[in-house]
Amino acid sequence: MNKQGKPAGERYTGLSIGVHWLTLALLVGVYACIELREFFPRGSDARQALASWHFMLGLATFALVFLRLAFRIVARTPPIHPVPPLWQQRLAALVHLALYAFLVAMPLLGWFILSTANEPVPFFGLQLPPLAAPDRALSHNLEEIHETIGTAGYYLIGLHAAAALFHHYFMRDNTLLRMLPGHRRGRAA
Repeated sequence: MNKQGKPAGERYTGLSIGVHWLTLALLVGVYACIELREFFPRGSDARQALASWHFMLGLATFALVFLRLAFRIVARTPPIHPVPPLWQQRLAALVHLALYAFLVAMPLLGWFILSTANEPVPFFGLQLPPLAAPDRALSHNLEEIHETIGTAGYYLIGLHAAAALFHHYFMRDNTLLRMLPGHRRGRAA
């Protein structure tokens, strides 16, 4: 039992919660940079700065995802109360798998795009090594794939958020409460 008299382990650890929300903040930054750069003319300093921040925040997300994966491997996932139907559990596992694949694939694709375009790969004052030899045609193809998956990412992230809200407001379980920072109640009201 914890200090609030609830069974231990009803919530994710503070570190897991922090990394989850930091990942979201980074993704908001990644998407904001790429969307906002369209408001600036090609070749402008502002457009280039937003593209660089897009790359750097994407690579920071890539680094963070491995920490998240380590937490999932070593830490126990807090149980959901009441337990959702098996089909919802399987669908949630599938969506989480897709989210992790997205968080790994997108930064890697971006890194490959810059590498094959023979452009520097910035990372907060460092320049990362290229992952492939220059190949403009391949770079263009990878960029189209990156954009398509990026668009799908909006829907995937939205589905994840909508599911958490559905569980909170309609299923009235503790799915969302387990991941809210500073939340002390163990169950939905």
